[in-house]
Amino acid sequence: MTEISRLPGPVMDLWEWQYEGKCREADPTLFFHPEGERGSARRRRAEAAKAVCGTCPVIDACREHSLAVREPYGVWGGLSEEERTAVLQKRLRKAS
Repeated sequence: MTEISRLPGPVMDLWEWQYEGKCREADPTLFFHPEGERGSARRRRAEAAKAVCGTCPVIDACREHSLAVREPYGVWGGLSEEERTAVLQKRLRKAS
């Protein structure tokens, strides 16, 4: 289960960026893999999601949000689950 204590409070200014996300115009299943999806099918779906992110005016806010709350699933801010984990690990190494 996701740890929600890291989520920011319900302040509209903190969440308003989501209204501008290009993902709102796309099929949500593009951003989250179905159970059991592996290999080339998963890579193709993730690359298609990242292409949507690449045209998004709020990609930076989305990416930072997903890293701040350690979003465990899906493509957020142009990063896959594995890519977010790598970014967080790199940040931890720099901090120590």
